[in-house]
Amino acid sequence: MRMLEIKKLYKDYGNQVAVDGIDLIIEKGQIYGILGPNGAGKSTTIGMICGLITKTSGEITYEEETNKIRKWKENIGIVPQDFALYWDLTAEENISFFCSLYGFKGQDLKYRTAKTLEFVGLTDVRNKKVSEFSGGMKRRLNIGCAIAHSPRLIIMDEPTVGIDPQSRNHILESVLKLRDEGATIIYTSHYMQEVDDICDRIAIIDKGHIIAEGTSEELKNLIGDKNTLNISVAKKINGLESIIKEVTGVEKVAFSDNQYKITTLKSSNLISNLVTVISDNGGDIKNIANEEPSLEAVFLALTGKKLRE
Repeated sequence: MRMLEIKKLYKDYGNQVAVDGIDLIIEKGQIYGILGPNGAGKSTTIGMICGLITKTSGEITYEEETNKIRKWKENIGIVPQDFALYWDLTAEENISFFCSLYGFKGQDLKYRTAKTLEFVGLTDVRNKKVSEFSGGMKRRLNIGCAIAHSPRLIIMDEPTVGIDPQSRNHILESVLKLRDEGATIIYTSHYMQEVDDICDRIAIIDKGHIIAEGTSEELKNLIGDKNTLNISVAKKINGLESIIKEVTGVEKVAFSDNQYKITTLKSSNLISNLVTVISDNGGDIKNIANEEPSLEAVFLALTGKKLRE
């Protein structure tokens, strides 16, 4: 069953078009990743889904039942990139307050607060003020405040930015657990590996359009005719990058840390040609490694940009 169906979603700000006719379907129980460079329309799309931004035109249907966000907003939990916390309140007080906004009170509120503190791993510090928390603890509490009312759709915007690996792993495990418990999650991140690891489907947005959509494997197959070679050398040879670019089948060449990163079309004899060209021009090859297609490579190929550009 569909959790969310978007048809011809459009948003402009006067002369600037932010989202240009997006169509999207998110099924119940999915972790759905949305990727896009800065200014691509990703945040505007999410803002329209949760009712924080008014759409110019188009249709958003929730659970195949209603397109009225006012009727459905209580079913959404939002984990914003910026902390939405009260610094002078404790972890317990923060979760209890946000949960109470959805009408919960008494023993039910206490139960939900305690259960959420346990879920995000903050029970032991429930009486500690947020101002004393580490970045990772704040990120976990940010999630707790968004999920205590048991939302059916959870929107997570950069939930792991700026935290240590241990806290990141805890959050990613929590995201998977939320999905297993029945929630549908829209997930954005600048960390490609996170999206690759946990998302069931992924949409890549650029210039207000969805330019690719599918599973991670399906997206990687879009550049299946390309190959990436990492050729390590003893030292850089001046002018060698330009010479490599002239080899038939080579598309891109970059050099850093005594390594040539070469994007090529797949060819049976291309590696031997590259070895010959590099060696004949004074390159002392130390190692050759074939790089598996990555989500980052797909993103770069489709948008011409790195995610953080």
